[in-house]
Amino acid sequence: MEIIIEEISRGHKVISRQKFGQNKVDIGRGYHNDVMLSDPHVCAEHITISFDGEHWRIQDLDSINGSFLGEGKKTADGHIVHSGDIIRVGKSQIRILFPFHPVEESITLSPFENLINLTKSPAILITNIVVFALITGWLFFLNNPTEVKFTQLLVSAAGLTLMFAVWPIGVAIVSLLTKHDTRIWTQLGICFVFYNISWVTDFLETFINFNTASGSFLVLLASFTPIAIAFCLFWLNIYVGFHVSNKRRMAIASGLTILLVGGSFLIQVSKKPDFSIKPEFNSTLLTPSFLFTNSSNVDQFITNSNELFKKVDKKAKKKDS
Repeated sequence: MEIIIEEISRGHKVISRQKFGQNKVDIGRGYHNDVMLSDPHVCAEHITISFDGEHWRIQDLDSINGSFLGEGKKTADGHIVHSGDIIRVGKSQIRILFPFHPVEESITLSPFENLINLTKSPAILITNIVVFALITGWLFFLNNPTEVKFTQLLVSAAGLTLMFAVWPIGVAIVSLLTKHDTRIWTQLGICFVFYNISWVTDFLETFINFNTASGSFLVLLASFTPIAIAFCLFWLNIYVGFHVSNKRRMAIASGLTILLVGGSFLIQVSKKPDFSIKPEFNSTLLTPSFLFTNSSNVDQFITNSNELFKKVDKKAKKKDS
C-alpha cells in the first residue's frame, strides 16, 4: 500500500513531499533513512512507519526527544496512522497521507491577484520609483531655505528612495527565512504604489486643513486616511509574503499600524515642548509646507533689525556731514 510523507513547517507549509510503495519507511537524520531530516534534535534512527497488512503503525526507535502526535504531548509510538496525521519529531513535523486523501478544489486567480502581480511589471515598478524620487527631490527643494544644487537634490532623493525600499526588502527576507514566497519585486511594486498614494493624500490633507474649519468632517476624514493607507499596505505585505489566515493577517497588520502611528505620535510630541520662554512665530497666511523659506526666530529677527538700523544711521550721518 502506497503512502505519502510530507515534511511541513510550523505554519503547515510543505517543505518536501515523497511517495513510497514499500511496507516500511524509516525516518531519521541518518543518510540510510528513506526520509532524511536535517533537524539536529532528530536522532539518526528516529521512527519507523510500517504496514502490518491492515494498518500503518508508528514505532519510536528509543529516540532521545521522542515523537508525538500534532502539537500535543501524546506519544506517537504504537499509533495507528490515519490519513492527514501530523507527527512531531524533534522540532520538525511530518504529515502522513494516503493516496485517496481528498484535496481542496483549485483556486482561480482572482482579478485582485492579477492586479497585485501588475505592480511588479518593470515599467510600472520603475515608473513608481522614479515618481517617488521626483516628489522627494521637489519637497526637499521647497523645504530648504538656502540655494540647493542639483547634485544635492539627486543625493537626497536617491537616499530617501533607498531608505523606503528597506521595508519591502526586509519583508521579502523574512518571507525567505520563514520558507514562504519571497516575491521581492511584488513587495517593492506594492510599497512604492502606496508610497506615492501617501504623497497625494498628504497634499490633500494639507489642502483640506488650510481651507476647511478645524471641526469639519473632511478634516477628520483626512487625518484617518494615512492610517487606513498604512493598514492596507501592511495587509498586502503579509498577503503577498506569508501563508497565514485572514484573521492572523488582520491582527498583524493592525499591530504594525498601531506601532507606526504610535511611534510617529511620540516623535512629534517629543519635538514640541509644552512651554518655551522664547516664543516662535509661524506664518498665518500659508502653512509651512507651502513656504519657500522658514520663518526666523525672535533673536535672529532682533539681530537683523539692529543691523538694519545701524546702516540707516550711518547713511543719515553722512548726509548731515
